Amino acid sequence: MEAALVFLSLWGHAAVGFAFAALAVWLFHKYGSVNRQQVILIAAMAFTSIWGIAAIAAGPYGFATICAESVRNLAWLGFMFSLLRSGEGRQQPRTINMIYLALLLVLAFQFASDVAVAMLMPTGAPTDIFVHSGLALRMIFAVGALVLVHNLYTVSAPETRWGISLPMAALAAMWTYDLNLYTISYLTSEFSPELVATRGFATALLAPVFVMAARRNSIWRIRLSRSVAFQSVSLVVIGIYLLGMVLLATALQLIGGTYVRLAQVTLIFAMSLAALLILPSGRFKSWLNVIVAKNFFQHRYDYRSEWMRFADTIGFPSKEAAPFFERVVKSLADIFESPAGLLMIPDEEGRLTLQARWNWSTADVPANCVTSMTMPFFESTGHILSMDDLRAGTDERCDPRAVPQWLYDEQQAWAVVPLVHFGKLAGLVVLARPRLPRALDWEDLDMLRVVGRQLASYLAEAASQQALAESQQFEQFNRRFAFVVHDIKNLVSQLSILARNAERHAEKPEFRADMIDTLRSSVDKMNELLARLSQHNKSRHAQPFAIDIGEAVMNAVHAKRLIYPVDAQLTPGHFAVADPARVDTIIGHLLQNAIEATPDGSPVRITCRVQGKDIAVNITDSGVGMSEAFIANQLFKPFESTKEGGFGIGAYEARALAMSMGGQLRVDSRLGKGTTFTLLLPVAREDRTYGSLEEAA
Repeated sequence: MEAALVFLSLWGHAAVGFAFAALAVWLFHKYGSVNRQQVILIAAMAFTSIWGIAAIAAGPYGFATICAESVRNLAWLGFMFSLLRSGEGRQQPRTINMIYLALLLVLAFQFASDVAVAMLMPTGAPTDIFVHSGLALRMIFAVGALVLVHNLYTVSAPETRWGISLPMAALAAMWTYDLNLYTISYLTSEFSPELVATRGFATALLAPVFVMAARRNSIWRIRLSRSVAFQSVSLVVIGIYLLGMVLLATALQLIGGTYVRLAQVTLIFAMSLAALLILPSGRFKSWLNVIVAKNFFQHRYDYRSEWMRFADTIGFPSKEAAPFFERVVKSLADIFESPAGLLMIPDEEGRLTLQARWNWSTADVPANCVTSMTMPFFESTGHILSMDDLRAGTDERCDPRAVPQWLYDEQQAWAVVPLVHFGKLAGLVVLARPRLPRALDWEDLDMLRVVGRQLASYLAEAASQQALAESQQFEQFNRRFAFVVHDIKNLVSQLSILARNAERHAEKPEFRADMIDTLRSSVDKMNELLARLSQHNKSRHAQPFAIDIGEAVMNAVHAKRLIYPVDAQLTPGHFAVADPARVDTIIGHLLQNAIEATPDGSPVRITCRVQGKDIAVNITDSGVGMSEAFIANQLFKPFESTKEGGFGIGAYEARALAMSMGGQLRVDSRLGKGTTFTLLLPVAREDRTYGSLEEAA
């Protein structure tokens, strides 16, 4: 048995010497001109090879071997330190540098202890204290080295970890083996022949790992993550491991005798059974990942800098900054490195409509961009959707009816974030897939909730300010209307006087000339007043009743057809609950807008059909069309118009009149492709009695 172990140790360490020497030569020829990290890596390979050769020449316990092992460890420690120092990003904290310095001191004391043993052994002096000190120092170094391996991996940015994952795994395996070897040797006061004999082959198996690592990352540069902090989870795990080994060894010594084998079998069986029952559980893995990440690992986000950037984006716009609603999307997308996003907010009818796009012109968002379940679902749950989980069917909390089909089809859609303010949905943000694809984790969800609530308050405040501004505009309009009424009263008085005088002086040529001048002047003043006053109808409207909508629309179209081609395809017999006067005003506004938007004289098409529980009147033109931003921000806002001399009242009044009759006004428009306005009015039900059109007249 002893001869077999000697043979295994000899060829195992020979394999180490040959494999790492060949690897060092290969790396030297591969790199040609080498940088600092490459030089240190080649040196570490060479010293590992020397350690294997020393173990053959002087034996695995020889002074030359243990010194070569210390130099090997020093070289690998220098390689990790050079990687950390050259990392692009923030400077590492002093804590990490102090650990490297402490390990250097451990290596120095370890060398001193080995020298003391080598000097005292020939004299026959006791060396037990130095031997045990050397073992303890090697255990301490292995623990510290494993902590630094873990730290170097975790402080690397996620996208650059793939480049160092293989060498860090190889070093972790090498020092974990050393930790087991020296811990068992320290507890049993003797080296384990089996572990010493297999150490060479175990180390030689790491050479192919370094070959794959060199092919993957030949430059050996990393980028540090935003927050570089000392990680203690590996230290805690190693401490628990060492404590378990001490307790196990003590327990076995106390039991002793024939029960030792039974205790070992029982322990192995219990650990295997626990692993089979607990570790494969997906719920257990998810819980363990979250607990470890929350309590031990660094956070993905530098919350201070992210919050300052968020405040700068949303709260301090410059003259060149994007509009407010685009900044809402950008402030959320920047945090998660999303390249684009969409924002939908409720309109006056409580329906979600597309309000803004940010860098996402390719997203095909229909006019009816949500379902009837979208707002109730998000208002009641506030659930943040991961579209990848939703497509995979793993999101059990989401109601599929709340997600429109176009979001499933849009493969770049990554996350859907509800912006809820006091139980009301203030908006819905769709974020595009980040440049580095990844799944949403607990920290992403926490950040999305916090930022979403803040953005919801901004949107609610913006809506309140808009309502206040509109109220102030109406107040200014009413004040202006009072001045106009005063001027009209003066004109009426002037014309009344003119009419009375005409009865007495109509035969006089001079009077007729003055009368013409007065009438012309009065007409000019009236036109001027009309230019200052919109056509908004303030009078009380009749109660809606059952009317033939085709007939009512034709009456409204009749005057326009004398000055512009209108293709009216209206069939009688479609009865809706409406007021003819309001229908006439709505059709007049929409038809006039269509005519003005069609500069080439193309006909305006009007159709009427039954659509569910409504009668739909479509007014379609092939004009210049409107952008989504204009529809969302200006079309239905009072006193905002892009037409020269326009009042900005037509579309606003048309929708207000439609809503006053229990109807709705929809718009679907594309730039350069024309516009379709759809007036929806309730169908007249047969179980109610309505007056006829003639009776109303």
